[in-house]
Amino acid sequence: MSQNRRVQAVDPRVERSRRVICEAALEELAEAGYGGFTIESVATRANVGRSTVYRHWTSKLNLITDALETLNKQPAPDLNADNPHEQVEAMLRHLTAALTRTTFSSCIPALIEAAEHDQTVRDFLYSYSNRRNRTLVDVLRRGIETGDFPPTLDPELASAALAGAIFYRRLMTNKPLESSDASALAKLVLGN
Repeated sequence: MSQNRRVQAVDPRVERSRRVICEAALEELAEAGYGGFTIESVATRANVGRSTVYRHWTSKLNLITDALETLNKQPAPDLNADNPHEQVEAMLRHLTAALTRTTFSSCIPALIEAAEHDQTVRDFLYSYSNRRNRTLVDVLRRGIETGDFPPTLDPELASAALAGAIFYRRLMTNKPLESSDASALAKLVLGN
């Protein structure tokens, strides 16, 4: 096989090690907060050497970023699908589950607190949130184009109302929304 046609295979041990470290990173962030988070504590939690962690990530924010991207996969909508309502509901179910049943749910308060004091974390959090929100906005926009949602619907504002309700209930009340509430929330904001 020529060198150009050779596909570089990823060693499954390296991928497993990366995943274990990412899981340990989110667990550490959830328990210790951003200020208490250290590469050393993640290495200990993951049962690897510090040098193993530094081989893949140059800073704690770099590690946290990769852990969030690796372990909190957002459903990829099909913008050509027939039912935008179902896609919105699937995204809302994912968000409610992520904010109630995962380690990720405890990471959000830690990142919000850190963003109040650290511009780099703030920039990351805004960028991460905007990227993920853009997916919902795109589905809403597509639903307006296909006539599934009212033409007067503002996709940015509707997205803020949908996701904002979920975040509010998780962060500000003792009664987070459940995945089963996704349909009712979508109907409340979008109609139909």
